[in-house]
Amino acid sequence: MKWLEVKVTTSVEAEEAITNIMHEIGAGGVVIEDPNDLKMLNDSEWDYVDPDMIVNTDKVVISAYFPLMPNTIDKVSIIKDRIMGLKEYNLDIGDFTFETSEVDDDDWANSWKKYYKPFKIGKRVVIKPSWEDYKPEENEIVVELDPGMAFGTGSHETTKMCIEFLEDYVKPNNVVFDVGCGTGILSIVSSKLGAKKVYAVDLDDVAIKVASLNVKLNNLDNIEVLKSDLLHELTGKADLIVANIIADIIIKATYDIHEKLNENGIFISSGIIKDRKDDVLDAISKYFDIIDIKEDGEWIAILSRKK
Repeated sequence: MKWLEVKVTTSVEAEEAITNIMHEIGAGGVVIEDPNDLKMLNDSEWDYVDPDMIVNTDKVVISAYFPLMPNTIDKVSIIKDRIMGLKEYNLDIGDFTFETSEVDDDDWANSWKKYYKPFKIGKRVVIKPSWEDYKPEENEIVVELDPGMAFGTGSHETTKMCIEFLEDYVKPNNVVFDVGCGTGILSIVSSKLGAKKVYAVDLDDVAIKVASLNVKLNNLDNIEVLKSDLLHELTGKADLIVANIIADIIIKATYDIHEKLNENGIFISSGIIKDRKDDVLDAISKYFDIIDIKEDGEWIAILSRKK
């Protein structure tokens, strides 16, 4: 079996809560690296622990393993949101980091590709796995996609809602910023809907690699993929910004997004669990007029226009 390793560095205080989240989301196993365990061993009869291995830190590394299935990659967003939500309970998650990687030397992808078939979103967009055949109907827009290890197969509710908004609001000659691009799916959709220029940004190296490959797969030369912490590496302004990330990051980035939009620019935000709806709306409504809100399952997406 092939596995997706989700590795979280967090505080000792948050160890138990995050471990529980991993189990609740369906982890097949969890490994905890806690320096305090080594200290306890050295204080006991187990006196063989190398002192060089013991460091003074309050950090814990939690590695969870999920069997690779069609929806496994989409679980990453849920895990991130659940962990960030711990702050609401005054739980300190410390200097939080989040990494994903493939484990097992075999070709993991073939274990789930057979379940990933072409499917339609909204009125025109068809997501087609690169290894599948599909004959498009009139006016359909086909997006070739190979998700690799990045988030964004198109099957997740948050991505679907973004695409539905993009269908209605991307205009010819638009400049689009895709913040937290993952596989690049929303950038590719924006380009094929007529955007003049698209900038796809992500902080994750895997996402940058996968998005770049998917852009080439779709033979698009108007998408630029950049490594960036949110909008920090982006210059100029956009007519439309889409951010399918998590509630806390959207709240944090709202002002910068406002500043990066042209007058009357459109902001599509998604990746927001229903429990955080009011928090996000409070932040967005300071700088944007709310046009529409979509709900699908436990998720919402917000369409707004710059004031």
